[in-house]
Order: sequence, then structure tokens, then C-alpha cells
Amino acid sequence: MKVGYARVSTKEQNEARQIRAFEEMGIEKVYLDKQSGKNAERPQLKEMLGFIREGDIITVESISRIARNTKDLLTIVETINGKGAEFVSKKEALDTRTPTGKFMLTVFGAMAELEREYILGRQAEGIAIAKEQHKFKGKPKMTIDEDAFKRECKRWRNGEQTATEAMKRLNLKPNTFYRRVKELGI
Repeated sequence: MKVGYARVSTKEQNEARQIRAFEEMGIEKVYLDKQSGKNAERPQLKEMLGFIREGDIITVESISRIARNTKDLLTIVETINGKGAEFVSKKEALDTRTPTGKFMLTVFGAMAELEREYILGRQAEGIAIAKEQHKFKGKPKMTIDEDAFKRECKRWRNGEQTATEAMKRLNLKPNTFYRRVKELGI
């Protein structure tokens, strides 16, 4: 089976270009993640790796869509090859069945990792300039009803509910919840 894997970094980005390329290539099944490629903890990637079988051809529009660091790229391709499937990158025209293809995979993987580092560097530079010009204030601080927070924490500490239940009732993510607990000394 011809299987495609597409990824965009945010929910706002459009995957249409990748999907169109897959349609032109006759891809039969597509897996799509809408999140960063900084690590391999992506639900559709995991599902695809669990689905593939011997003889399948896994296609990506470019290597940067499946991984942004060399280690993850090599691990993912090793998993694909371990199942008897092939990995194809349209943009880089890679064939991982050959020694040259395997070597080039590593080179292109390193280039994708370098590009991610460049992106992060440019982003940090842009933020620094915007801060100097007083145009960037950062993410607005979340306002939390302190009385409700203390009440839910008291119920949590008394064993009346779990921390997860408290977070859900307060509509907070774990890192925000525990940071606030620490700040208040609860």
C-alpha cells in the first residue's frame, strides 16, 4: 500500500500542498499531524508506524515533514525498514534501500535539524528586536480566580479529588496548575 505522512507545525497552517502531491503520486492512505516536528511524539505518526506492513511504501513530501532532528529521522526510518516497508521522500528523491540513499538520509536529516535551529534563532532575534521597540509583550499572563484555585487545591490536598480533577475544574494545564501551587506554597 502507498501510505503518505503529512505534517504542519500548527493548526492554522495548511497541509493542502502536501496532500495534493500525495494525490498526484497515487497515495492510498494519508496520516496527518498538526504539530511541531521537534520530536516523534505525534499521534498520527505513531498510528502510521503501527499500521504499516511489509511491502508498503511510506512517502513524505520532504524529510522535514517526518522529523526535524537526525536521531528521530533515523529511528523512524529504521522502524519503517524493520517492518519491511520502504521510505520515500519526494523532495529529496531518496531511496533508502541503497547505501548511498542511507547516507543521504543522514545528510538531509542533519540539514533539517540545522534549519530548525536557524528558525528558532531567527524567531528569538525577532522577539528581542520587538522587545527593544516595545512591540512585543509576550503571552498575556493568565488570570486565575485565586479563591477558586485555593478551594480546589484544598479539596485536592484533603483527598476529596485528584489533581487532575482540580485542573479540569479550574481549566488549567498541569504545568500552570503546579507552578501556581508552588507560587502559593499550597
